[in-house]
Amino acid sequence: MFDGARVAVVVPAFREERLLGRMLGRVPAFVDHVIVVDDASDDGTARVASTHPDPRVEVLVHERNRGVGGAIATGYRRALAVGADVAVVMAGDDQMDPADLPGLLHPIVAGELDYAKGNRLQWPGVASAMPPLRLVGNHALSALTRAATGLRVHDSQCGYTAIARRALQRLDLDALWPRYGYPNDLLAALARIGARVGDVPVRPVYADETSGLGWRDALQVIPFVIARAALRRVSDELSDEFLDEFLDEFLEEGSLSGRAQRPLPRSR
Repeated sequence: MFDGARVAVVVPAFREERLLGRMLGRVPAFVDHVIVVDDASDDGTARVASTHPDPRVEVLVHERNRGVGGAIATGYRRALAVGADVAVVMAGDDQMDPADLPGLLHPIVAGELDYAKGNRLQWPGVASAMPPLRLVGNHALSALTRAATGLRVHDSQCGYTAIARRALQRLDLDALWPRYGYPNDLLAALARIGARVGDVPVRPVYADETSGLGWRDALQVIPFVIARAALRRVSDELSDEFLDEFLDEFLEEGSLSGRAQRPLPRSR
């Protein structure tokens, strides 16, 4: 437990047999559950996870590949089922420093945030630690995500996150984008439910891992997901504006009895 909160770490893993064991060996002792979701890997990912000596590790295996977002959604469901108060995402490629985990958990457990998102761009020395193309791309995609969601996030693509149970229970996990672009779609979903989202500085870690993100994902898929989020936000705002105008007219004209009734509170 962390300050009295039960913590589950969700580990989406696809072809991570080489680095997964090292990553699992570094999970802090205060974590209660470690949920590895093998996304139909064709290597020894599931074997590495299932034979790991840490008794906290549980392995779920997808029969078909659902994408990183689909794997995280599966892990989130399991985190809710085991009674986790906070669900953290840590990738199986050991890119996320366990020393940063308390910083993500503190605002959630204290009730200050519903979703804490790692921000590598705020870490000192990021310009020398992060590959230049990734640095430029992250800044661009983060700016687009801020415009689309209205959230003040500055590293939209960082997958090191923590979410409170209260927010997780309100999300429609089945409706989230399952593949690359998932972080952007999740931010949009959190904005729509009014969740409190904030950045927490985390270390940019790049070693001998191999990224599965391709140019098509970066230049086509993720921008499409962001554009879809922006259209939904505009649609929501237009719908609210139309409803406000309708209610104003109704109150001016009064009800059938000749007396205006106070409308019920609305929710999105």
